[in-house]
Amino acid sequence: MSDTQQLNHVFVLMGVSGSGKSAVASGVARELGAAFLDGDFLHPRANITKMAQGHALNDDDRRPWLKALNDAIFAMQRTNHVSLLVCSALKKSYRDMLREGNSNLSFLYMKGDIDLIEDRLKVRKGHFFKPQMLISQFETLEEPGSDEKDVQHIDIQPALDDVIKKTIQVIDHTIKTTDSINEEHQ
Repeated sequence: MSDTQQLNHVFVLMGVSGSGKSAVASGVARELGAAFLDGDFLHPRANITKMAQGHALNDDDRRPWLKALNDAIFAMQRTNHVSLLVCSALKKSYRDMLREGNSNLSFLYMKGDIDLIEDRLKVRKGHFFKPQMLISQFETLEEPGSDEKDVQHIDIQPALDDVIKKTIQVIDHTIKTTDSINEEHQ
C-alpha cells in the first residue's frame, strides 16, 4: 500500500434507523468535501425485492451486501482522503466483516435512545413510521463496547448542526491520531 493510501480514512456512520446517519453524513461531507456513500445503494437485487415484499433480511441475506460494502470501503480508501459510508452495522459481526482487510477504518456510532429516535421519526415528512421496525432495530443492536477501539460514540441528542460539528471534531481527531501512529511505525 502506498503512503498516500495509508493516509486516507473511511468513517462508517452506524446506528439504528432514524438515528440521523444520512443527515449527519451529508452535512459532514458538505463541510469537509468528503466522499459519501449510502450503503443501502449496494444491496443486491434479491435483498431489495425481499424488503419491498415486507420481509426482513437475515444474516445470510446481508453477507453479500456486507462484502460489497467491504469492497467499497477498500475502493474509497484508495481514492479519497476522507470518505463516509452510511450503514447500520448493528451487530459486531457486521462491523468485523467491514473491518476485514481495511486499515484506517473507523466507526461513528450515532447513539440515541429509543424515545428520542421515535419522536424524530414521527415528525419526519414523507416517512411512514413503523414502531415495530424501530423496536426490532434496538433488539438487533449490539452496542459497540470498549473492546471495539475503532468506534467513537456520537450523542445525537443535540440539534443536527451541533451533531455535525461534533462529528467533524471526532473525524479530525481520529485522523490526526491515526496519522501520528502511522508515522511512528514507518
